[in-house]
Amino acid sequence: MDLSKGGGEPRVFKGYMATVTLREDRVDFKRSLVARLGGNRSSTVLLGDVLKIPRREPTRQVNGHIHLLTAQDDGLLRAASMSPEKTVAGNPRAIMFTWQQRQGHADFFAAVEQAWQRCDPSR
Repeated sequence: MDLSKGGGEPRVFKGYMATVTLREDRVDFKRSLVARLGGNRSSTVLLGDVLKIPRREPTRQVNGHIHLLTAQDDGLLRAASMSPEKTVAGNPRAIMFTWQQRQGHADFFAAVEQAWQRCDPSR
């Protein structure tokens, strides 16, 4: 669905233990109960606050992820760290995708990048 006309319907993408809803001006991350019990939390990110969208493609050996980097982040995420917010799985502005979800990864990245560019065409 093309969101460029404004007032478009939100798009929903299923990742690993999380679901993202892409709206015109923001992305809502909703964590599963198991993820929340593990310390992860749901969040909302305004597309205007996104500085960069780093990603890693999922492979058969390693889950991929898409991270909406904002000023709240110190930098790129790591696979393991002492601080949960600096890890891929613990960051409230990132979503992971398994190998079986690789099409969802590609679809979400294309859609969120397009929506982000629309928020600031100078990017």
